[in-house]
Amino acid sequence: MGWNYTDKVKDHFFNPKNVGRVDDPDGVGEVGSIACGDALTLTIKVDKNSDRILDAKFQTFGCGSAIASSSILTEMIKGKTIDEALKVTNQDIADALGGLPAEKMHCSVMGREALEAAVADFRGEKIFNEDDDEGRLVCTCFGISEGKIRRLAKENNLKFVEDITNYSKAGGGCGTCLGDIEEILEEVWGAEIATQKPVKKAPKKLTNLERIVHIKEILDSEVRPMLQRDGGDLELIDIDGIKVIIRMVGQCSGCRASGFTTGWIEEKLREIVDSEIVVELNEET
Repeated sequence: MGWNYTDKVKDHFFNPKNVGRVDDPDGVGEVGSIACGDALTLTIKVDKNSDRILDAKFQTFGCGSAIASSSILTEMIKGKTIDEALKVTNQDIADALGGLPAEKMHCSVMGREALEAAVADFRGEKIFNEDDDEGRLVCTCFGISEGKIRRLAKENNLKFVEDITNYSKAGGGCGTCLGDIEEILEEVWGAEIATQKPVKKAPKKLTNLERIVHIKEILDSEVRPMLQRDGGDLELIDIDGIKVIIRMVGQCSGCRASGFTTGWIEEKLREIVDSEIVVELNEET
């Protein structure tokens, strides 16, 4: 089965608040990249007299946790002054959702970074984090520096390599930097660092019927509406165990990006329904 989400996360995933872009925004924050699988744009409207955030909206290309984290963040900062909003931490975002799976904490970090970027843009400042620019580039897959790893470890009390991956994605690509991350954590925490993480309990397996119902629900409520906005759509051809066979139609049929779209759909279904799901594209017309 996929991640164990709270009802609050599911609500903000299926019914996200403040989606879109603020008209004539006073601040724009863009973080992440589609190449890394997560990208977030946060726009804010600010009352110049009181420095209070009047409106906030987001656009994201990411997983359910990214959508939920962005949605709750906009609700949290609306009505706050800029200084009050900057006090919102990534842990505050996760707590407001009733908690996030450990593997998805990087989504709350991305929300916090988008807020910082939007405020910097509003103030006419260049976003610059001295810690993040310190040291060498450790994770080339996701562009994570030694300084950022150290900062995340200290701010969130992270003592395991797996935690760093959960909060930043560092080490979640090719994996060649895992040894470097462990060395950095040993330097930060010294003898306090443990060598192993506690063994997690295996999630409850879905029945075939439950899996089919969940797959159809996600495709109809989340995936197809996004494709339809661009004149495309998909047809569900078959569900055979963990194999989901789809056909792209409309503007999506024959699109060069169909392989990328299929991967995005697969990631969503793996996250929400079953981590072993495989999506196959039927190109027959």
